Amino acid sequence: MTDRPLTLMAVHAHPDDEATGTGGVLARYAAEGVRTVLVTCTDGGCGDGPGGVKPGDPGHDPAAVAVLRRQELEASCEVLKISDLEMLDYADSGMMGWPTNDAPGSFWRTPVKEGAARLAELMRHYRPDVVVTYDENGFYGHPDHIQAHRITMAALEMTSLTPKVYWTTMPRSMMERFGEIMREFGEDMPEPDPAEAAALAEIGLPDDEITTWVDTTAFSGQKFDALAAHASQGENIFFLRMGKERFGELMGTETFVRVQDATGAPVPEKDLFAGLRPE
Repeated sequence: MTDRPLTLMAVHAHPDDEATGTGGVLARYAAEGVRTVLVTCTDGGCGDGPGGVKPGDPGHDPAAVAVLRRQELEASCEVLKISDLEMLDYADSGMMGWPTNDAPGSFWRTPVKEGAARLAELMRHYRPDVVVTYDENGFYGHPDHIQAHRITMAALEMTSLTPKVYWTTMPRSMMERFGEIMREFGEDMPEPDPAEAAALAEIGLPDDEITTWVDTTAFSGQKFDALAAHASQGENIFFLRMGKERFGELMGTETFVRVQDATGAPVPEKDLFAGLRPE
């Protein structure tokens, strides 16, 4: 037996991703005494600058944006009571097809083996019982999310650790509701072209393929506040427009697909740590 606390490690691409996909579980498990470790792979320098200035526009300074986003990330971690923040500090690669994909130091052009070796060292240090990251497509095709997935899975192979491993996802039933919800809040949603519609239809999973449904209703206020801490990106964070009460009604469950497990815990499950807690 050991006094080491149960440990959750979430590997995310950018500042604010920790709140969007896993803010609920990070807050819930921190409240339960789990050690929560956040690894953020990039500096977020391709985000909006002060006043909403966009990447590539006059006045956008990626270095200054990165400094601001680090401060916002630390504020989010405080809200979510994250135990440990680790920054890999690769340059934000921007959206797929942007020139920043291939800029020197970008996460996207970093050899997977290099990033994985750095992450493997963190895994050996923290010895997580549960690791959470994205699926092979980075959930929606963002290059830094895809790269975070790649280095996480490669890092696990470099260690002798056997944590439960999860990829974030969303039930297709919820994806179908998003268009309605966005129209409810006055979003101008043009009809996507057939290729875009096909891509959107591939996001998430059919409900019956989701292995893990975690109730985070009691922590939805913290999740909302963590998102709000990333104020410089507020224009891009649709969920903030709902207001905290409506957000809590809609965002009270976080869903995952379990891809590695040595516990034999049956699925579907309601707890990332199912099979790991004392009986």
